[in-house]
Amino acid sequence: MTHWNDADLAKVGAAEELDLESERADGTLRDPVTMWVVRSGGHVYVRSVKGTAGPWYRGVRSRLRGRVAAGGVRRDVTFRPADPGEYAAVDAAYRKKYGRYTSIVEHVLTDRARASTLRLEPR
Repeated sequence: MTHWNDADLAKVGAAEELDLESERADGTLRDPVTMWVVRSGGHVYVRSVKGTAGPWYRGVRSRLRGRVAAGGVRRDVTFRPADPGEYAAVDAAYRKKYGRYTSIVEHVLTDRARASTLRLEPR
């Protein structure tokens, strides 16, 4: 597993949104999807509001590779399903970062959304 360097971790973690391009079976990238991103400890996470049935999430699952851009950082990444033991910390990170969007943030805190939690690891 490769880790984020401190500067990139800080920039991506502080970014309001992240653009995610998942890799197709032939190695080409899908169109970017913009989403919220959070940092918990030394890791960066994203979730699908629609859970594992979400279109972008299904695309990610085909290869578990892609590219992300946030906070001026653009990196090729591997998508790792988060362990359920990480969910509480990721929930807290979403609440802290996006809590001002009360009616929206609750959508990434459902059991359905938690099941789609992905850790982004730079390649």
